[in-house]
Amino acid sequence: MGLEIVSPGSLSTIQDWGRTGYQSQGVQESGACDKYSLRLANLLAGNLEESKQCAGIELTFFGGEICFTSPEIFALTGADMRPSLNGQPISMYRMVTAQAGDRLKFQYAQSGLRTYMGLYGGIEVPLVMGSRSTNLKCGLGGLKGRPLKALDHLDTGNTPEQVNSFLEVLKGRETWFSVDEKKGWLRRPSTPYRFYAATGYVLLRAVEGPQEDAFTREGKETFIKSPFRLSSDCDRMACRLEGPLIGMKQGADIISDGISEGSVQITASGVPMVMMADHQTTGSYAKIATVISTDVSALAQMRPGDHVTFQFVSPAKAVEIRRKEEEKFLGFKEKLKHRISQ
Repeated sequence: MGLEIVSPGSLSTIQDWGRTGYQSQGVQESGACDKYSLRLANLLAGNLEESKQCAGIELTFFGGEICFTSPEIFALTGADMRPSLNGQPISMYRMVTAQAGDRLKFQYAQSGLRTYMGLYGGIEVPLVMGSRSTNLKCGLGGLKGRPLKALDHLDTGNTPEQVNSFLEVLKGRETWFSVDEKKGWLRRPSTPYRFYAATGYVLLRAVEGPQEDAFTREGKETFIKSPFRLSSDCDRMACRLEGPLIGMKQGADIISDGISEGSVQITASGVPMVMMADHQTTGSYAKIATVISTDVSALAQMRPGDHVTFQFVSPAKAVEIRRKEEEKFLGFKEKLKHRISQ
């Protein structure tokens, strides 16, 4: 019981917050590209204690169609794919109840790139190295390590009886589990903009290094003062950017070392490339900076042709930003827990 994939859309995978602790063995972290949206989807679906660990579905650009095979509670966040349930439009960022036989259909994303579907109890697939995330490069996790396809059946972590019991606790207060359009600060990560004349570009804050000494002073200034365009070569592994070339002292090659999500490699041609969830575990291009985790989620919702800019921040500032983001999220979570306990 749970749901059946009628049409998987362009790319749909099962993801949670990722598989940590195995990069030394060559296994990428994977997980949701936009971890903020997945966590919020899980929370709005009623997963108050497991908003990070519960696996959901990441849908890219076009989400296809899903049929529910049992009563379920779900929520959608991230890119707006104009979802409809049984032909009737439904709102993003709110708890929705579905019955067996109901059909959830998506259109092409009107804004953003990736939609996240959280379900009460999460998607129930085997844990692999502590995670249910799909690693497409290694073919592990999720459902047989591959993208979802038509006729796939997915189980959720709660029975129909548990779903109905939770709805009885809510007693018509499902609307509390929602974030309206006026609360954009809660719908999205707290990523700022930089304006060039009247045009605002997403500002990705990044900690300088670890190979900052490989770049010229002019190269660093180019990196933090210029807008860069997302190329068509963007996926779950990395976002390759287009724009002015970053000056280097003696070329980009280094002895291979570790890569993390958000690492900004500069290729031999001087082009920046930001590592995403399915990044390789090591790399031999010099890294000028690492985008902070808060802003990686914002980058994950951008499309080829969109522009970004960069700003250096200190490690202490990065930690401060992350803590404020966590406080924002936990404040909403505690508010929900308090409401349903009354």
